[in-house]
Amino acid sequence: MRAERSTIVFNIIGYIVISIFTLLCALPFWLIISGSFSDENDIIRDGFKLIPQNFTFDAYKSVFQNPEQIFSAYQVTILVTLAGTLLGLFLTSMAGYVLSRKDFKYRDNLAFFIYFTTLFSGGLIPWYILIVNYLDWKDSFLALVIPGLMSAWNIILMKNFMKSIPDSITESAKIDGAGEFTIYLKLILPLATPGLATIGLFLGLSYWNDWFAANMFITTESKYPLQFLLYKILASAAVLKTDIAGNLGPDMKPPAETLKMAVAIIVTGPIVFLYPFVQRYFVKGLTIGAVKG
Repeated sequence: MRAERSTIVFNIIGYIVISIFTLLCALPFWLIISGSFSDENDIIRDGFKLIPQNFTFDAYKSVFQNPEQIFSAYQVTILVTLAGTLLGLFLTSMAGYVLSRKDFKYRDNLAFFIYFTTLFSGGLIPWYILIVNYLDWKDSFLALVIPGLMSAWNIILMKNFMKSIPDSITESAKIDGAGEFTIYLKLILPLATPGLATIGLFLGLSYWNDWFAANMFITTESKYPLQFLLYKILASAAVLKTDIAGNLGPDMKPPAETLKMAVAIIVTGPIVFLYPFVQRYFVKGLTIGAVKG
């Protein structure tokens, strides 16, 4: 079948508009890449350019002055992200499933208390006292994982998603003799794959980008996550007085602007390269989670 001329014109215009928006979204990231390989003096004098005038690895040499520390921070971040995301998904999905059940007597009361925490919180000081004094998680990986496991917003989102799953599924499973946990594990979770993918993305990005918890509770350098380590490299004025300056040459100043660009690439690079591989699972989850009538 031949497409009509109006359809062809519409598709061409749509592709052009989408391509323009794609270029506009990719341009800032390309400028960051170009800036990370540029000479510090060129950026100070001429600003950022699409193609570096003088290609150099000075910024990356500064960041990887101690490569063992960077790789250790990567390991900590990956471990925390995987553990927090998987455990957070498990707890959030269980909470959402319980609150979505109409036969649960206290679901409205619990939902109100969960929602109430989005309006008021105890504050930073009580939170710190709880983690350090009562739970004794100072300088512990638990302080990086446990506080971010469950979010009121994620629980409400999961609850609303699971409410869309027909009650006939759980009723038929009960007739067949399935228990509550079996229903949750083998029936509800496969149907809730789109919701799990969405919340898993939120949790994963939250753990990967978190530096504040490490700033509050972690004191051992070997336990620093990547974000906090790079934050210290950028924020501490003492970095410019270390051996980094000496290794770049006596007449060269330590990079500042290019160092920021290199840090941004090191932090976002793994997520950008991982996304195309994760996307297909997200799309697959959308089709698996569809309820056919």
